[in-house]
Amino acid sequence: MDAKAYKITHMSNEHTKTDIDQDPGLVVEDARPQLKKPPLYRVILLNDDYTPMEFVVQILQDVFSLDRNVATRVMLEVHTKGKGICGTFTYEIAETKVAQVAGLAQQHQHPLFCTMEES
Repeated sequence: MDAKAYKITHMSNEHTKTDIDQDPGLVVEDARPQLKKPPLYRVILLNDDYTPMEFVVQILQDVFSLDRNVATRVMLEVHTKGKGICGTFTYEIAETKVAQVAGLAQQHQHPLFCTMEES
């Protein structure tokens, strides 16, 4: 047999390889793995008093692929409410986007802070 998982249905409880080969009443079918969706994480920008609004809009367009209108709406939410959700992603993608924002903010000497939380 190859490395696939099989579910064996038979009336008796004990089987050997020869039982499988010789018993015509034996049913062998692929066992279906139980898959679970990975948890998702929200990426959140936090407001500060120093990062220019235009820079935040540019980050939202470049890193999160938001169009200008949506990016502006998220930036205004960050500005007025203190934080805004940039998107929801799997852990690895969210972590990468947080790192990209941090890198760009540092490169342009802005204190913009980005974090993630499980949604």
